[in-house]
Amino acid sequence: MSIDFTKAVGIHPEALKLRAERTKILASNIANESTPGFQARDMDFASALSERVNADGADGGLSLDTGDDALKYRVPFHPAQDGSTVELGVEQAQFSQNASDFSTSLQFINIQLKGLAKAINGQ
Repeated sequence: MSIDFTKAVGIHPEALKLRAERTKILASNIANESTPGFQARDMDFASALSERVNADGADGGLSLDTGDDALKYRVPFHPAQDGSTVELGVEQAQFSQNASDFSTSLQFINIQLKGLAKAINGQ
């Protein structure tokens, strides 16, 4: 009898890949906070994850494509005079929440793998 690890850990590996990509996007926004005219970008995580999970069943593989089509421009609460849409507080909050969600998915995978190890060892 074989163990299908993709079923055992659920969607969390795909979530980790998307969270890592979103971390890069948010870090880019923060790094360009003082760049005049820079347009802050972000992804709709829920729809991106849904697409990855649905694509996984269709062609047997995940494609992490967060190109320009997947990224959306962030609408600022208080537009800057230089045309930049980066609001440091918003970006930092999104970055922090994304890091927390990344950690949570990683903990779920860790718990699932520990449970599988116990089952394999007969505990």
